[in-house]
Amino acid sequence: MAKPSIVSGAQLDGFTIGECVHRGGMATLWTVTHPGITVPLLMKVPRVSEGEDPAAIVSFEMEQMILPRLAGPHVPGCFGTGDFARQAYVVIERIAGQTLYSRINELPIPYEEARGIAGKIATALADLHRQNVIHHDIKPSSIMFRPSGECVLIDFGLSHHNLLPDLLQEEFRLPYGTAPYMAPERLLGVRDDPRSDLFSLGVLLYFFTTGVRPFGESETLHGMRRRLWRDPYPPRQLRPDYPPWLQEIVLRCLEIEPVWRHPTASQLAFDLAYPDQVKLTARSERLKRDPIGTVWRRRFNGGMTQPKPKSDVAVQLASGPIVAVALDTEDGSGPLNECLRMTAAHLLATLPSARLACLNVLKLGRITIDKTLDEQGNNKHIDRLVALRHWASPLGLDESRLTVHVLEATDPAAAILEFTGINQVDHIVIGARRNSMLRTLLGSVSAKVAAEAACTVTVVRPPRLAAAQETANG
Repeated sequence: MAKPSIVSGAQLDGFTIGECVHRGGMATLWTVTHPGITVPLLMKVPRVSEGEDPAAIVSFEMEQMILPRLAGPHVPGCFGTGDFARQAYVVIERIAGQTLYSRINELPIPYEEARGIAGKIATALADLHRQNVIHHDIKPSSIMFRPSGECVLIDFGLSHHNLLPDLLQEEFRLPYGTAPYMAPERLLGVRDDPRSDLFSLGVLLYFFTTGVRPFGESETLHGMRRRLWRDPYPPRQLRPDYPPWLQEIVLRCLEIEPVWRHPTASQLAFDLAYPDQVKLTARSERLKRDPIGTVWRRRFNGGMTQPKPKSDVAVQLASGPIVAVALDTEDGSGPLNECLRMTAAHLLATLPSARLACLNVLKLGRITIDKTLDEQGNNKHIDRLVALRHWASPLGLDESRLTVHVLEATDPAAAILEFTGINQVDHIVIGARRNSMLRTLLGSVSAKVAAEAACTVTVVRPPRLAAAQETANG
């Protein structure tokens, strides 16, 4: 069968070829239309002529395998593929606008703007990782944003799918990727650790807030291997006004050992969403790189320079979930809150990398004007934050694993659902009070949360004796 020509006006499997909008080193991009598809489309066609890089063909095969298996707002929709026997191509949704690379000439950008951008990228990565995919080429030109604000990740030719053959790993010894953004473990052949994407995001966040890439522009393998033992200059050395919480996040992302980074992209997104609750360590105050003695020990004592055993993306994500506990701080809630603490303790005992978010809803009146102070003149919001920390204290959690949040809302269930949805909470633990006619008619907060939450929900009831006493007092 003759190979179809890719020119404007040609037909291929029902797609009409439009104009060529990009000619890259590995592929060309064409606008296409299809009578049954209303969204704007792009056809990506690999360069397969003699003398082309074989890795370009393999990476295109990876993209063909991975893209049709992805879904959601953080990836472009896939509408068709063609094999190499006739004409290789992949047709994807055309995202309006430009990539993040268009902002390069504006660097450094304001810290708060960079926090928002990085938070959206981390959220997109969390969604991608839940679909068993590690991107492995996070950089400004691989990131776009929908008009509605969601981050869209593009270019999956270097990606790893936990449930599919990794052709790049099987066929090539050298790591492929964009050198300034490549995680240290990638240089050792590790392609199955989702925290590699967090390192790349840390590079991007460092670059966008300082205007300097943390590891320079070196493209040589020798230059890249230095990041196996050499840390970057702390951002505060470059910009004295650099916020401590932001340096804490950036340097944690850039840790040489993956285990010292955030456990998951969801937890990184959580830190970016609540900078005032980021646990500050010695990282946040650093003005100099590690001393040369530390660097030499790191270089010659093995450790990171040794290949790691194969990991499992799903297992790793499951070990570091975000758990939210919804608490009532009103009088009489003691027995139920004790049960909630016991349930949380059991969960956290088996999840050493989990993060705990303690929630309380300060209910507002629908018509009345709400007062910020109670009858004793105390700030109700602050009092509840203190109460949440007091409740969590017996759990003995490191501060980096604990946050407290008071939500102000007229509808407590809706507030809890909104918070847990935005922050990608994996498990909600919520208490249920005694039954009453009013609750039967109107529905309880716990019932609504359990019915509508997009994650696992554990509903906890007080002990029978306490419930009986509550009924008698009611």
